[in-house]
Amino acid sequence: MPGEPISPQRELARKLNLLLDVVVAEGNTPHTYKQIAAGLQERGLSLSRARWAYMITGDGPLVTDVDLLTGIGEFFRIPPEYLLGSDDDLPERVDSQLAFVKSLRARRVVSFAARTLGDVSPETLRSITALLEEDMQAGDAVRRPPAD
Repeated sequence: MPGEPISPQRELARKLNLLLDVVVAEGNTPHTYKQIAAGLQERGLSLSRARWAYMITGDGPLVTDVDLLTGIGEFFRIPPEYLLGSDDDLPERVDSQLAFVKSLRARRVVSFAARTLGDVSPETLRSITALLEEDMQAGDAVRRPPAD
């Protein structure tokens, strides 16, 4: 419900999903679970698929393993405090990319709608765009785990 505080699990999921989105916004292909797990293994850490799934959905127990969260931060080349701390620790690169990612998402949906719906009036497309921008400002839905 709006106005209710976000759970620590959902906040961690939001941050992890933002990191995953930033990789794409920077023009790279999305990281898969296997790539992340391999990167952590190089650091002497392990991450099961099940644990990763509940970390990015926010549907399981809160992960507080400092070594694991630090390893994930290092994998994404961001200060570990981002995952261990609060939004005040949000790295500038991640913050600036968030707006870009949201904009890309809205444009892709509008473009898809325009292609799919065929002869849609400019007014209808403007309405769709406005709704998407409003939704993006309200916050992202938590991502479901990828099938990879």
